[in-house]
Formats: sequence, structure tokens, C-alpha cells
Amino acid sequence: MASRPFWETKSLEEMTPREWESLCDGCGLCCLIRFEDEDTGEIIPTRVHCRLFDSESCACSNYAQRKRHVPDCIKLTPQNVDTLQWMPLSCAYRRVNEGRGLADWHPLISGDPESVHRAGVSIRGETVSEESLADPDDAIQYAAWDLLEERGDD
Repeated sequence: MASRPFWETKSLEEMTPREWESLCDGCGLCCLIRFEDEDTGEIIPTRVHCRLFDSESCACSNYAQRKRHVPDCIKLTPQNVDTLQWMPLSCAYRRVNEGRGLADWHPLISGDPESVHRAGVSIRGETVSEESLADPDDAIQYAAWDLLEERGDD
């Protein structure tokens, strides 16, 4: 009898650090700049990525020290997944937390880290760096409402 994968048998809190990190599908969506409307609380996503984001590899270029270089980088934890409503619907952490399981394109299912890109879930090639902007507030010009929708097929 085959055993079920860890993401089906453990809560996010029960996962080892290695299991937790392996849930990241490498889409890069959490590395995008977002604005929050002060009056309504509405989140406005953009296609502008953090200065540490490597748009070719679709990963943080200095993950281990990201908080040192980008103090407002939000570290995702089992304790805050529920509160971060801006997390993409396709995010594995969010999906597992909501009891939806992983999508077919997720590298843990497909066995291929490129599957997230082929499925059109990642932001590879779809963004600009915040460093290319004259003013940080210019990111609003790159508003991307479509990023609030679920990306990829299950």
C-alpha cells in the first residue's frame, strides 16, 4: 500500500522545514509589489517584482538574507497563511491550508520544476523590476487585476 504524500497527511504546522520549503512551486507571484487601498482594504496587484527577484529563475536571488535587504518582505509561515489574503489562489501554501491539495502542474506532483512555467502559472517573463521605476509609486501603473484569479489548471 502506497503512503500518502506529506501535504495530504500533515498540517502546515506539522511540516518539517524541508517539506515546507518544497511546497513553494516557484511561480514568483508572492514576490510582486502590491498596493492596499487605505479606505477599502482592497489589494491591487502589479506586475512589478521585488529588487531581489530573479525573473529568469523565478526565484529570490538572496533568499537566505532577503529580510536584511528588503525589510518589508513578508516571511510566509504556517501561522500567517490565513491572514495573507493577497496570496495567489494558485499558491500551494494557500491551497493546502484551504484543503484543496496541490494542482497537477505543481513540481511535487509533476516531478518537474518547469511544469509551473509551462502551465502558465509563473510570472517568468511577465514583470519589471522595481529598480527600473523612477518612483516606487509608479508600480501602480503596472496594475494587474488578472493576478487575483486562479492561474493554471488543476
